[in-house]
Amino acid sequence: MHTQLRWRLPAAGRQEHRRQVQVVRRGPTGPEARRRVRDPRYPAHRRRRSEVLGAMGLPSGEVLGLDLELTQREASAGDFSVDLVARDLGRDRVVIIENQLEPTDHTHLGQLITYAASREAGVVIWISRYFREEHRQALDWLNRIHEGHTEFFGIVLELLRVDDSKPAANFRLVAFPNQWTRAAATPSTEVSPKRAAYQRFFQRLLDELRERHKFTNARAAQPQSWYSFSSGVRGFSWAICFALAGRVRAELYIDTQDADHNEQILDALLKDRTTFEKDFGDPLEWERLDEKRAYRIACYRSGSIEDSTEKLEEIQAWAVDHLLRLKKVFGSRLRDLVS
Repeated sequence: MHTQLRWRLPAAGRQEHRRQVQVVRRGPTGPEARRRVRDPRYPAHRRRRSEVLGAMGLPSGEVLGLDLELTQREASAGDFSVDLVARDLGRDRVVIIENQLEPTDHTHLGQLITYAASREAGVVIWISRYFREEHRQALDWLNRIHEGHTEFFGIVLELLRVDDSKPAANFRLVAFPNQWTRAAATPSTEVSPKRAAYQRFFQRLLDELRERHKFTNARAAQPQSWYSFSSGVRGFSWAICFALAGRVRAELYIDTQDADHNEQILDALLKDRTTFEKDFGDPLEWERLDEKRAYRIACYRSGSIEDSTEKLEEIQAWAVDHLLRLKKVFGSRLRDLVS
């Protein structure tokens, strides 16, 4: 039996919230009072809010159909700061997340748009304990006018208890892009036949990895020649790519946003190269991408998106097998490498 609990701020947050409410009660009414509720003299409350909600984790792929990797907290956006910044691994898009422990308001709606413009976000997520109807409608409108460019999600954060278990956070979707509800396996008529073929291939791959192997929560493939998957550890991702010269690549991609750290990680892994390749069952390519900051550990086979249906099914089976093997061999080592 599910029980919905009343949301309460942590003790420190409640004290800070009461102090802000007192400012309003003692001060003037109208716009001046509303301005003072957001008085920057109380930044600690904002930091605690970001830390509390950030600690609960990002909304899961089961909610959004995306593989997200957290990259920054309280990230700069001009003279302001975004609560959380993440990356949509499957599409390599910037994701901004704005959190509220109070009901949605016009101030946060304006901040959301400002942050999206400043960070050139491809995905915008607004989380609150209560969504006012006019703000849900505003996100629906933004999704209509920005369709295909920026996606806006509204999420209600609830605390649920199942029987006598401890309360757990539950993210409930209340606003989402128009195309989010459509069948992702149907390629857009606006893309070329080759890009549509990529989308069909990766849609089948995503569905198998998600439904049979619980490898990803991602749901919607894109008309592109690659797809990345979250490893659960920042700076590392798994990927399948149709590479140049008629080859298909399965890889562990390493990018911690620091070139020196990336190199140290690769060097540490190379010390156990023989063991890794023995456990993997095939030789691996340990690639230093001189023209980039990142590194990769990869395996290849022949293949092209223009191959026959039978050959593409064979490539899909190979991709699933090699992604699972990469995760099995390297997955347990990743957290140690970034600590």
